[in-house]
Amino acid sequence: MSEIVEAAGHKLEIIATAEQIQKRVKELARQISEDFRGELIYAIAVLEDGFMFMADLVRELEGEVVCQFLKAYLTEQPREGGSTLEIFFRPELQVAGKHVLLVQGVVQTGITSDFLVRHLSSCGAASVRIATFIDRSTDRRIHLRADYSGFLLDNSYVVGYGLGSADLGRNLPYLAIMAGQAPPAPCA
Repeated sequence: MSEIVEAAGHKLEIIATAEQIQKRVKELARQISEDFRGELIYAIAVLEDGFMFMADLVRELEGEVVCQFLKAYLTEQPREGGSTLEIFFRPELQVAGKHVLLVQGVVQTGITSDFLVRHLSSCGAASVRIATFIDRSTDRRIHLRADYSGFLLDNSYVVGYGLGSADLGRNLPYLAIMAGQAPPAPCA
């Protein structure tokens, strides 16, 4: 049975302890290190959700790693007959010839991830792979597969380990859902 805790006035159910998270991060790091063996890894974390995952992941990677961060901004622009989603990000990164690991806290619809992969590829990246802590593949709106996934999760609001909102949960060392929701499954 999962542990129920209270944080910021909300009842939370711990679905992955700090120890379980670290074990999964180490497993992912071993796989990534093997796949990038002998290559400089240019790790780019998407803020805010990816910062904690990135910090733990890069400490476990073997070989040389360069760490960068970017923040994606999405705006919906009204257009005749509907609207268009526009994606901007800062800062502009120099990735020509680099092997890029795009590190995200959550990949949900895939729209932002796909945009960033395409953009980084068009800037001359030698390769671009996605590592995500939480993969919500059932929410995809486009065909996209993360190369490395920590946990699979469907339709739950997750807090902890860098995920959450400005007023709840990013600082928690564990992963939790609002009490009563379905827990995630570790990726194989």
